Amino acid sequence: MSMAGTLAVIFGLSTLVFAVVMSLAGVFDLITLGVLVVVINIVQWLAAPYIVGALYKVRELREDENPQLHQTVRNLSLKSEIQMPKLMLAQIPLPNAFAYGSPLSGSRVAVTEGLLNTLDAGEVEAVVGHELGHLKHRDVQVMMVVSFLPALFYYIGYSLMISTMYQGQRRNEGGSAIFGIAFMAFSWVLNMFILYLSRLREYYADRHSVSVVDNGAQRLSLGLAKIVNATRRMSNSQKKNQNLNAFKALFISDPDRAISDSETIAAMHSPNSQDLVQDIISKEPTFGDNLMEAFSTHPNIVKRLRALQALM
Repeated sequence: MSMAGTLAVIFGLSTLVFAVVMSLAGVFDLITLGVLVVVINIVQWLAAPYIVGALYKVRELREDENPQLHQTVRNLSLKSEIQMPKLMLAQIPLPNAFAYGSPLSGSRVAVTEGLLNTLDAGEVEAVVGHELGHLKHRDVQVMMVVSFLPALFYYIGYSLMISTMYQGQRRNEGGSAIFGIAFMAFSWVLNMFILYLSRLREYYADRHSVSVVDNGAQRLSLGLAKIVNATRRMSNSQKKNQNLNAFKALFISDPDRAISDSETIAAMHSPNSQDLVQDIISKEPTFGDNLMEAFSTHPNIVKRLRALQALM
């Protein structure tokens, strides 16, 4: 899954620490910043799979542990016309899944223990199909490239401001500060476009799942509804203890949206899961829903399920 918002913050904060140190040391300039941002982002991209593995207690899922799931990934990879990724198990209670990787680690698809305990086999298959869609579309690489741009522009602006503060550049310092603020504001605007791109690629991954999974639209719709409900039921302490939001942009469903999305579901009183999906898509998103979506890496649950239903 794409890393747009979360990785931009991680890369940006990392760059900030180095930028401040270099500025205080008097060796900071724009060229150094540009090189530094690129190098740090590449290093973190290469290391990200191992960081994800440590945060979410990921281990390789052996074929003898779950031969059915391995066969599912193998079959869907063949249909997707991609090399089969390594199948991983994230030992966390959150029901979710994510695709990730780098040239060092190779492509990986991880399912969580919570997902296997919450969804049935057909719904898990649809979720895996979604994740394989991200790999086929090279979403990890695409979002990696665009995600470091806001950090670059932000800290170009930041460098212009701190050069005035710490290096005693009195001449034209007002102009430098204005340019610095402009660069930082542009980084925010750019990040909004990246969030939109992230949401768009979620729709594309959903469509891929429908194209390779039998009855994929219905299965993925049911799976997403169950994921949202199960995430809502988890206590805040559970989420914090498991660092579940650290790489939330990777997940098939954003944990931060679970509460607001589940309020939509909780308002329904459907006797079965399929009726529940129909009730959800009959609701009109409010202005608040649309505003929250604009700042999210994932689409609104109503819009997402409607898009899936249209593919049936």
